Amino acid sequence: MRIPNIGSIQRSAVIYFVIIASFLMLVTRLFLMQIVQQEAYDEKSADNSIKAIEQIPLRGIFLDRNGEVLVSNAPAYTLRVLPSDYDTSLNSILETVIDLQPGLISKILHTNRIYSKYIPVRIKRGIDFKAVAWLEENSEYLPGVSYIVEMQRGYPAAIVGSHVFGYTKEISPEQLKREKDYYNPGDYVGHNGLEKQYEKFVRGIKGFNYILVDSKRKEIGKYNDGLEDLSSTKGQDLMLSIDADVQRIAEQELKGKSGAVVAIEPKTGEIIALVSAPDYDLNQFSYVTSKEFLQKLYANPLRPSFNRATMSVKPPGSTFKLMAAIAALDLGVITPTTTIYCGGGFTFGRFFKCHGGVHGSLTVIHAIEKSCNTFFYNLIYKIGLDRWAEYAKRLGFNGMTGIDIGEEVPGLIPNSKYYEKIYGPKWPRSIMASLAIGQGEVSVTPLQLAKYVALIANNGNSFVPHVVKGYIDDKTNHLMPSTFKEIKTGIDPKVFDIVKEGMYLVVNGAGTATRIRMKEVNIAGKTGTAQNPHGKDHAFFIGFAPYEDPKIALAIVVENAGFGATWAAPIAQKMIQTYLFKDKTKKLEQRFTPEIKPNIIGASLEN
Repeated sequence: MRIPNIGSIQRSAVIYFVIIASFLMLVTRLFLMQIVQQEAYDEKSADNSIKAIEQIPLRGIFLDRNGEVLVSNAPAYTLRVLPSDYDTSLNSILETVIDLQPGLISKILHTNRIYSKYIPVRIKRGIDFKAVAWLEENSEYLPGVSYIVEMQRGYPAAIVGSHVFGYTKEISPEQLKREKDYYNPGDYVGHNGLEKQYEKFVRGIKGFNYILVDSKRKEIGKYNDGLEDLSSTKGQDLMLSIDADVQRIAEQELKGKSGAVVAIEPKTGEIIALVSAPDYDLNQFSYVTSKEFLQKLYANPLRPSFNRATMSVKPPGSTFKLMAAIAALDLGVITPTTTIYCGGGFTFGRFFKCHGGVHGSLTVIHAIEKSCNTFFYNLIYKIGLDRWAEYAKRLGFNGMTGIDIGEEVPGLIPNSKYYEKIYGPKWPRSIMASLAIGQGEVSVTPLQLAKYVALIANNGNSFVPHVVKGYIDDKTNHLMPSTFKEIKTGIDPKVFDIVKEGMYLVVNGAGTATRIRMKEVNIAGKTGTAQNPHGKDHAFFIGFAPYEDPKIALAIVVENAGFGATWAAPIAQKMIQTYLFKDKTKKLEQRFTPEIKPNIIGASLEN
């Protein structure tokens, strides 16, 4: 009888154990895959057989305060390639057909290599119909090449508005990292101005069409007959406070000049017009912007891309005399009947000449009318530098206004601490004389000046300057108004009445702006001519109308032009005339496109 080999038995047991253990592991794995993790694997399977095609929503359009369309949407063809299917040997052919620089497609694909090869890459936006026809005709020889219809921005109102509207451009890699939950490579995003500040309002909600594909990613039909598709939702339409007619006039008047115009409705803080000149053509950013255009834009010494209305700072000249008058009256340093004698100048360490010769004894009202430097030289020393600077801040200087187009700078109002840092505790007090007439280190923006004159016009109260009145509710077609912070200076309203009387005489008395006097409406204002060490003086004008019930307040700056009365004040006159007396009998329905219904409920359709 043969005795079994113990070692052989042990080996068999091990083999059986391995077989049984493997079987149990396989059964367990199958159980996990088919029962426990079924949903996850179903989703993964669907990913391999269903392709989601993103539907880009229409951006919300911009309307002016009367319903005229300022920024619209226009269809554009965009060429895309799918890296997983695309044959790079087609690069040179496509570049010739759609007029691209040689090597650009390769560069674009290289930049997008970090993303999934199954995500289409936008190659060029705005290809012409001739190229689209060629793509259709040769589609079977162009694997991975397709085109889609997207919307680009249009500007039907013949308004430039470059520094107000902003533009859209392809999202940068840095932005994509921050907002990857919504955007994909190649998406367009708001850049500058309202397009950027209100991006989340106007971009809309993306939709998706689900398509069945085979193992080679070839489309074979709709998934579930399209029942799972999600429609995109259009972005919200914004109603702006801009008046298209006034904006057009301001742009025309500044054509060929450098400067800025800001007009505000005093009671509400709504921006009626905002222009920075020179400007640039926003249509150039609707498609893929050419390098030649960008090179010319950024190389231009006049800097068209720079927003002079909110970022250019200059001494405001005589327009700042009103601020000293307000401070002195509110503090009780002077009364409406206080007189100061002008003998042709003022001496404090040195002699400061007066504008316009000898004025004799003047009250504050007539000092404003005559723009007497001597009166205000005296006044700032009576007020004191720090109290003067405090009132400047209360009237909106030395800080951001908070305007909703984004870009702005705070300017500078010097005080004693400022001069102590520069000169030490014994800083020369004679510096103060120049500050009183808006010269020296004082620097303000045109927007700040407009806010300042709006506060004067409305007796020290207004709202943060803003461009957007609200958005249009798609379901109700109601205007949903935006809310902005109220500004209260806390200054006695009677003070403003006195200053406004002086401004009235500047135009309607024997002041410096009598050439813009009008029979139809009483304008109140103040001219200014700021010294410019690099050329001709800068021309300033601030004002409001009607004097009895202000509806528009303006600040105009024309650079390197000369006198404010000659160059800036006439622009204000034309804008006031346009705003207050334009034909209001036009039917609103004629000014709308099919993009929005004309009967906006709750909108302010009158000036």
